[in-house]
Amino acid sequence: MFQDKFFLIAAFFTSISLSACQTGKDIVTPVQPVVQKDVDVNVTTANKSMLFVNIPLSFSTKPNMAVETTITMNPSVTFQEIDGFGAAITGSTCYNLLKMTAANRAKLLKETFDPVSGMGYSYVRISIGCSDFSMDEYTCCDTPGIENFAIPFYDKRDLLPILKEILAINPNLKILASPWTCPKWMKVNNLTDLQPYNSWTSGQLNPQYYQDYATYFVKYIQAMKNEGINIESITIQNEPLNRGNSVSLYMSWQEEATFVKNALGPKFADAGLTTKIIVFDHNFNYDNIPDQMSYPVKMYADPEVAKYIDGAAYHAYGGDKSELLNVHNAYPTKNLYFTEMSIGSWNYSFDGDLLWSMRELGIGCLNNYSKSVIVWNFMLDDKGAPNRPGGCNTCYGAIDISSSDYATLDKKSHYYVISHLSKAISTGATRIGTTGYQTSGLYYTAALNKDGTYGVVLLNENDTSLKVTLADSIHSFNYTIPAKSIVSCRWKK
Repeated sequence: MFQDKFFLIAAFFTSISLSACQTGKDIVTPVQPVVQKDVDVNVTTANKSMLFVNIPLSFSTKPNMAVETTITMNPSVTFQEIDGFGAAITGSTCYNLLKMTAANRAKLLKETFDPVSGMGYSYVRISIGCSDFSMDEYTCCDTPGIENFAIPFYDKRDLLPILKEILAINPNLKILASPWTCPKWMKVNNLTDLQPYNSWTSGQLNPQYYQDYATYFVKYIQAMKNEGINIESITIQNEPLNRGNSVSLYMSWQEEATFVKNALGPKFADAGLTTKIIVFDHNFNYDNIPDQMSYPVKMYADPEVAKYIDGAAYHAYGGDKSELLNVHNAYPTKNLYFTEMSIGSWNYSFDGDLLWSMRELGIGCLNNYSKSVIVWNFMLDDKGAPNRPGGCNTCYGAIDISSSDYATLDKKSHYYVISHLSKAISTGATRIGTTGYQTSGLYYTAALNKDGTYGVVLLNENDTSLKVTLADSIHSFNYTIPAKSIVSCRWKK
């Protein structure tokens, strides 16, 4: 019986086809209705079953009855403007990127930095001179005398070409530049003895060279501008309380305050620079040094210092993100930035770090007034290289690339954390309030983008999925957040 029906149906369609051929008329195949894509949802699970999987959703057509699980946007409550998200483009990163074929590199950079078709990474950090992830130790003025300032060879060979390639993809990219040390000829052993200190590690800036070092920053910003690269902001010293890095310089808050007040601030003003001056750039807990606690707050207390400072930057190797809120509450007009965290073999698992980094660095820092979230090396190889003696040799990049072919990529948790943030929340967005659903293990942050879209990033740390409804004053939609996952959503209000 089944076969008879099959042949009757086949004969029917054959007769239609033959009739069409005989009459010269085309048979129009009915067009399937197109599913409306109102909401872009992207999902990454800790078990890697979904890695930035896009799920287009439609707005709900029926009133939502599950009010208790609804998160509602409240754009009338506003917080900080968002500058962006990204990773550090170190010398090691550039070395590995340049080992790729031009086609593979272009594809990866477009996937990462394109604000429309890619992840939309929007803020990167670079070093002024070398860092502990460079091809050598150097500054921009290793020959004594500030008149000898010049962009170093390694930066011309590696950094500048990569930055220009990224800027061609995303011309609005913001760049933060940080020195790991001043030139060695500017160093002394301490501020009492003032003896020359010919070492890349530790030492302090000789007050005799405050003016020259301020000129160093001015010349750097101007030289990069001449290369077509705008420096959005600088920090005065990477990890100023860390004497032990392979390339480092100790600068107390007292030193930074004096340097800003008497040299750097006036030099920037005289040169007409709009590059933001950001202070501190170190851990939430100030490395537990008693007289350095609340480092930026103590600097802001002097109005002649504070007038030159945009805000303060933080790392997460010690302490807690709640320090951001403490500083904000003390000086609400000063901005906050999160600028570094690394992953490495010492404590890493994809699942554990994906959840921790989104909770603490992503959603956590944004909800405590940070304008940015920038992680450490964008790319290292599978051996954590290149790296410097005395620096980290167990670090991972946001992406690790195989040193056997410079083509095989291993995208780590940091890559996905930053991707979810940058895809949902663009530069210039304003963090907004929300009301509604709160439950253990669920974290989220929301923003209103300049293009009129809402951006929301959610984290479900629970072992079970959570069904939520996201709503604004006009639209709503439902989504079940998988267990142990991060989800980013973006839709037109």
